[in-house]
Amino acid sequence: MPIILPVQDKHPQIPKDCFVADNATIVGEVSMGKECSVWFNAVIRGDVHFIKMGDKVNVQDGAVIHATYQKSPTTIGNNVSIGHNAIVHGCTIQDNVLIGMGAIVMDDCVVESNSIIAAGAVVTKNTRVEAGSIYAGVPAKKVKDISQELISGEIDRIANNYVKYSSWFK
Repeated sequence: MPIILPVQDKHPQIPKDCFVADNATIVGEVSMGKECSVWFNAVIRGDVHFIKMGDKVNVQDGAVIHATYQKSPTTIGNNVSIGHNAIVHGCTIQDNVLIGMGAIVMDDCVVESNSIIAAGAVVTKNTRVEAGSIYAGVPAKKVKDISQELISGEIDRIANNYVKYSSWFK
């Protein structure tokens, strides 16, 4: 059974068509859109500020989504994949974004639409990731513009695949 708990009378809002793995944790002021999935050992902690997720967001195994107390909420758009063991903390992720495995996106960052954060990248506090770009490294910097091929071949493909994968567990 997943751990889904209120914190200070704020309850997670999870639509019926979402998948939450048996050992995932979702607590506090968390609202999820349609067709989202939260995978094994993932943690979404809306205890210190709100976390709002759009439609077709997948939070892969071991990922952590959190915020900063009374300062920086976390807002995630539509069609977003948050890779295995990634950390998304107190930031804004717009639509059609891929956060790679093990990447870290820190407080007050904005990752604009149609972007990729490479695996292992560290996006430091207050960074604004340009729409249509790929950021990589520590600290993360723009490495190139994203092609339409990568948008459809990676961002869309992964988000759609996770909707399919979650159907196997329902």
